[in-house]
Amino acid sequence: MFTGIIKAMGRIEGLEKREGDVRLSVRADGLPWSEYDIGESIAVNGVCLTAVALHGDGFDTDVSVETLDVTALGALEPGSAVNLEPSISLGERLGGHLVSGHVDCTGKVLARDTDARSIRLAIEIPQEYARYVAKKGSVCVDGVSLTVNEVSGNIFELNIIPHTAEVTIMGDYVEGTVVNIEVDLLARYLERLIDQDGDGLSLEFLKAHGYA
Repeated sequence: MFTGIIKAMGRIEGLEKREGDVRLSVRADGLPWSEYDIGESIAVNGVCLTAVALHGDGFDTDVSVETLDVTALGALEPGSAVNLEPSISLGERLGGHLVSGHVDCTGKVLARDTDARSIRLAIEIPQEYARYVAKKGSVCVDGVSLTVNEVSGNIFELNIIPHTAEVTIMGDYVEGTVVNIEVDLLARYLERLIDQDGDGLSLEFLKAHGYA
């Protein structure tokens, strides 16, 4: 599990294609790599990946065909900047929201505007995922936990404060940038729990008790 609070920005040092999938070499300052073990879960742009080799300044990881198909990792190149977050430990502060690192889809930046000292982004996602995004709810974009300002159809808007723009790759977003999207875990599980056939938790039950 992750929090969506980025711990470091790194870079892709190497990208090796291996029989259809990819081995990534990631390098970054500012993380205690000597404290990590092979098998550690590390989120790269919000995608939970497993460290298969560790170095003094980073790690290597394998990216499966499935992950390449549903995320934007396939567009990375040597030198690309990436957001990094190691998995949380019990007892850590949960500064963002619970993030699994299992990306649902990719989105596209439709607009970038200045909003006082912040950056205002409009991001489009596939229509089938729009139902999970709510005004003032949480969404994870390239591994960053963010609050949704507005929603219109399958487009939502975010404000990126100067600190977030400085310590993540979001400061470099431009119109057309493709990003990884993970919707809120609670929204996905709530939908699963609501049984439209009446055998389990129903929408009527939630309405009667003030939850919908």
